[in-house]
Amino acid sequence: MAFNPLEQQGIPLDQQLRNWRELNVPQLDPDHSDPYARCRVITMNGIEMEAVWFSHQFSRHCPDLEARRQLAEVRYIEQQQQKAVNWLLPGLASVLETTIAYEQVAVDLTAWLARMEPDPYIKQALEFGVLEDFDHLYRYANLYELIEHRKAEKIVDALTEVMPGRPTRLHHRHPIDNVRDHYDKEKAAPISKLHTLTITAAEQQTMNFYCNVGPQYMEPIARQLYQEIGLIEEEHVTHYESLMDPGETWWEQLVNHEYNECYMYHSFMQTESDQRLKAIWELHLAMELEHLRIACDLMRRHDGRDPAEMLPREMPAPVTFEPNKAYLRELIATQLDLTTLGTGYVREAHERFQRFQERIHGGETPPSDQIIEETTHKFGQDYRMETEGPHPVPSLRRPESGNKRR
Repeated sequence: MAFNPLEQQGIPLDQQLRNWRELNVPQLDPDHSDPYARCRVITMNGIEMEAVWFSHQFSRHCPDLEARRQLAEVRYIEQQQQKAVNWLLPGLASVLETTIAYEQVAVDLTAWLARMEPDPYIKQALEFGVLEDFDHLYRYANLYELIEHRKAEKIVDALTEVMPGRPTRLHHRHPIDNVRDHYDKEKAAPISKLHTLTITAAEQQTMNFYCNVGPQYMEPIARQLYQEIGLIEEEHVTHYESLMDPGETWWEQLVNHEYNECYMYHSFMQTESDQRLKAIWELHLAMELEHLRIACDLMRRHDGRDPAEMLPREMPAPVTFEPNKAYLRELIATQLDLTTLGTGYVREAHERFQRFQERIHGGETPPSDQIIEETTHKFGQDYRMETEGPHPVPSLRRPESGNKRR
């Protein structure tokens, strides 16, 4: 049966406040939980954090006192939702284990969105970005083996391959080449707006996570790798957020945020394998339905428009975490040599790209390459998990003598 959140009744806002006991959610079991359940938790934390920071920014630009009060009420509940969601992550996991889970989210969420995206330009943006996140997973997996002496397959559970993508050293581009053309809010499909908002939220939380946890390491190579990839996450946030139409009013953006939260909770409620988590997704969806109703009322009052005009008539197909191995291998085989130029993509390194590369690397080996060199020196080969055969790009395959997994 079609589900239209505009026609559903949620929990009244004055009944949504939870006490400490209700917020004290049990942690995921790091040894027995579905890795994709952890991915859903990480994704929803990013969605909630984006909603909170958008609400803060909106409030700073909103002259209407009553509207700011309503934003503050909803935002406090969103903060409680974020705490309940993010505190599901296991406290036993190291920062690096959580990092690898973040990159698994980036790989399989972005790949799924790209597969489902109807707009060719947005689809290309997603395909371009996922090949870089894929390589980040590979670099962090090697760091994990080097400093914690453990293998990433324990975390990603063979659902996501671990091998080189577009080399991280080539991700550093002049900032102006990270700005994309934006969609037209009047012409873009509603699902394209939701996809763009989702991937921006996911990349933004990764950027913020690396900004904060990188300095916590004592090992110089770990500190340096987080610093390098943290800068690339800044590029990714710019890359994706620039796809949004800046002509959308604050009220339109508010409605889009609340609808997207409904969409994501509804998606994960349908696809969740952990019944305990499913109950949380159901509860938060019921809360978000009321948040959406409030946002729609504010848009009608201040924009004089009916939100139904810009929203899907029914909830799109659920966002799904699933293996994307064949799709990713095809992208690696056909798009690995792309870089950006202006708002487009090219296959040859242009002058501005080369100048930026020379300046940022300064003639030295970047941390992302150092980690592979150190792992190879210590163990005889880099860490990979190639479940579907040799790397699709011959030049990135291991030497014949080192092709077997350790």
